[in-house]
Amino acid sequence: MVTDTKTRRGARKGSTSSSSSSSSSAPADPLSSMLDGTDPLSMFAAASASETPAMSHSSSTGDLGRKRREKEEEVVGPDFEHWLSKRGEILARFTTTEKLSINLFMGSDRGKALSPGSSAVSEKVRTRLEELDDLEEGSQRELLNLSQQDYANRIEELNQSLKEAWASDQKVKALKIVIQCSKLLSDTSVIQFYPSKFVLITDILDTFGRLVYDRIWTMCSDPRPLPDGFTVEDVNDTAKETCLNWFFKIASIRELLPRLYVEAAILKCNRFLNKSGIQETLPRLTAMIRGIGDPLVAAYARAYLCRVGMEVAPHLKDSLNRNFFDLLSTFKQISAESVQNQLVLQRVEVPEYLTLYSPAINWILQCIAYRAPEPLLTEMMERCKTLGNNALLLNSVMRAFRPEFVAVRATDFISMIKECDESGFPKHLLFGSLGRSLACADPPESERLTILNEAWKVITKVRSPQKREVNTVLADIIKHMTPDRAFEDAYPQLQSVIRKILTYFHDFSLLFSMERFLPFLDMFQKDSVRVEVCKSIMEVFIKHQVELTRDPVILNAMLHICKTMHDSVNALTLEDEKRSLALLIIGFIRMVSFGRDFEQQLSFCVEARATFCNLEPVLVQLIHTVNQLAMETLRVVRGSHSRKTAAFVRACAAYSFITIPSLSSIFSRLSLYLLSGQVALANQCLSQSDAFLQAAVSILPEVPRSISIEGKLRSSESFLLDFINNFLATLLVVPDHPEHGVLYLVRGLLNMVQDYTWEDNSDAKVRVYISALPLLAAMSQETYLYSIPKVDSNETLYGGDPKFLTEINKLCETLIGQILDHLKALGRDEQSPRRQGALAFSLFGVLLAHGDLRNNKLSQLSVNLWNLSHKHGYCETRISVRTLEYIKHQAQQPDMVHLSDTVQRLALQSRT
Repeated sequence: MVTDTKTRRGARKGSTSSSSSSSSSAPADPLSSMLDGTDPLSMFAAASASETPAMSHSSSTGDLGRKRREKEEEVVGPDFEHWLSKRGEILARFTTTEKLSINLFMGSDRGKALSPGSSAVSEKVRTRLEELDDLEEGSQRELLNLSQQDYANRIEELNQSLKEAWASDQKVKALKIVIQCSKLLSDTSVIQFYPSKFVLITDILDTFGRLVYDRIWTMCSDPRPLPDGFTVEDVNDTAKETCLNWFFKIASIRELLPRLYVEAAILKCNRFLNKSGIQETLPRLTAMIRGIGDPLVAAYARAYLCRVGMEVAPHLKDSLNRNFFDLLSTFKQISAESVQNQLVLQRVEVPEYLTLYSPAINWILQCIAYRAPEPLLTEMMERCKTLGNNALLLNSVMRAFRPEFVAVRATDFISMIKECDESGFPKHLLFGSLGRSLACADPPESERLTILNEAWKVITKVRSPQKREVNTVLADIIKHMTPDRAFEDAYPQLQSVIRKILTYFHDFSLLFSMERFLPFLDMFQKDSVRVEVCKSIMEVFIKHQVELTRDPVILNAMLHICKTMHDSVNALTLEDEKRSLALLIIGFIRMVSFGRDFEQQLSFCVEARATFCNLEPVLVQLIHTVNQLAMETLRVVRGSHSRKTAAFVRACAAYSFITIPSLSSIFSRLSLYLLSGQVALANQCLSQSDAFLQAAVSILPEVPRSISIEGKLRSSESFLLDFINNFLATLLVVPDHPEHGVLYLVRGLLNMVQDYTWEDNSDAKVRVYISALPLLAAMSQETYLYSIPKVDSNETLYGGDPKFLTEINKLCETLIGQILDHLKALGRDEQSPRRQGALAFSLFGVLLAHGDLRNNKLSQLSVNLWNLSHKHGYCETRISVRTLEYIKHQAQQPDMVHLSDTVQRLALQSRT
């Protein structure tokens, strides 16, 4: 159907505007007539084009404004908890046993013929609208009675279909998939599953957003890549046209929810069109969400918009705040008849329904609270009071803002908690959230007793019917089974009781605070049975404890249980049993986190080392944990190496230095010495780093020539070579000790390699020498290949001093001499031509890559090594040909002309 239209399209970069019209007796399209015949998308294009030169002019007003904007547009730092860290928790928490369905209208693939006589612009608009209209026609695909896992699998299949459609250049099909998946977010028929559905479907939206952005970025990368801090002026016309076309297609989506989600997914692409595009789009999308009727659907739409907003423009706080305030205004909808009828129909209680909002509210508040000023918390508290102190909201506010801000207002929060309605959200959970903040930051000293008294009034009233009844049953069992040690004849039945409890109790804080649970465990006095019970508790804990914990009730109980398992180990314990127990204890250690209370975390590791000293894998895990702790400290302090931080890192280093020698595995000791040395170096603790690296070198002679792997003796040579190569790579950035001479660690390592008793007929020692040559070549450069922030390597210490370079050259000559002597010895052995050829070719490659072949002696040596490697025909022809091609290519470079003479002297030989 052709309708009367008058279209004007703004010119961009010298293009002229055009208009055309066509007539027909057919009734006008209501969308076109409402807009007076003007295509809103073309108007958007014209507006975007007209803004570009104006913004270009305004950007020249001064460096001050530019620097301010650059500072504002900083990305979020490592102290921001990203969405990916919450994704798994949401999927694990919001589950359902109800059957789910997926209903997709994927449209038809019929072609669209252009109408003769109409303008190109109007046809583009019509084609775009027809493509989007087609989504509501065509084939319907309905999948019913899906389990939760089936649903997740189908969504992942759609994600793969999206990628495949994009890879095969079916962009419209890809858009159809995204639109239809977005429509699924309007379905709340299984409301308990909605948060998990949101996670699964926004994965697809994220994929689509990346694909669109990367495509437009690639279009701007010819002839040179687009810089990270690009401006609109850097974007070519083709890329802008493509970008506009995507926004046109999305603006043509008739339904609000998919139009909103899909545009939010490509929000970042506004950077290609104009400088203020994101800043203008966020408020518009925020306002669009007000048209969503279901408060739960609207809450998650706001959460997604805040998520993409934080990724592309975290400095635009106004949009975040507006989303939150709009969310507050929709809380009254929860009591509306439509929502209440839905809850009755699905048999969902209001408290359970309110928890569905938690991920969305928590995320939005986290974004708002990130580096927010303290007065904003005061404003949030006032908003909560206006809503009658909504408990769910109040809980999220206390969790989102910095503990120091919450602590100074603890009394105010307690007053608000007391006014909350407990039917929707229990007050003891609110006190728990307040307590987490007070554990990290102290409240005013004058208010501490008042806070404790008020909290205690609520805590003492907490009663869990389930907990109370189970506790009563356990008490009765203890009463009847303790006399005459009757429990000794009923271990199987008592174990069955434990299994039943663990089936239904996955809140371990609740379980271990049960008065009679630990006394019940004490009845298992037969060692083998006691250990089996502890193992069953640990297995359930590792499976169901989703969040990291610092709860003292859990920690004390789990340490007791793990110690019971550890103390059962003796000389007769099988290795498989030791390994099984160690894995369970390691699982517990990994779940312990004291947040940013690093000293408390280190204290826990000290206690765990003393408790689990007989299980080596546990000690290895503890050393890794302490090293991670030291690196986390470095990230949090963001490079400001305070005296307190340095002392803590030294304490971590001391922990590792004391613990590593207790390990029996020589390779565990070697790798941990090296890792700990690298961590100490990254934290600018040079003396500690030296101590670790020297310790690693000193124990090299202890490496046995064979090691047991899965009960079989194998040569340790390959493991040792891997370690040495890793060690050499580290030495590039390790500065020389002022008292130990030039290259003392390199010399120490090479001396150990020289003295080590290698296997007979082994080339390992010579391979180490060959590996050391690139390190020495890198050390002779004016600027090293890599460095560690705030650590001065030898490039800075020596500054290219001739004496330093002389020492490097002498060491290189010594190593090359040792290698050549070994090659001569292999030449006298008729059984070793293959080994000789391989080593010669390796040394040739090092000289080619790192040597200065303008030196006649070095050039002649490289030719001789080439001939020697090909002498017996064992060198792979394909590799030789590719090497020659590479040398010829390098010889064409202006500063590599000398290679032309060398390559003419290299010939391919074969064994006859």
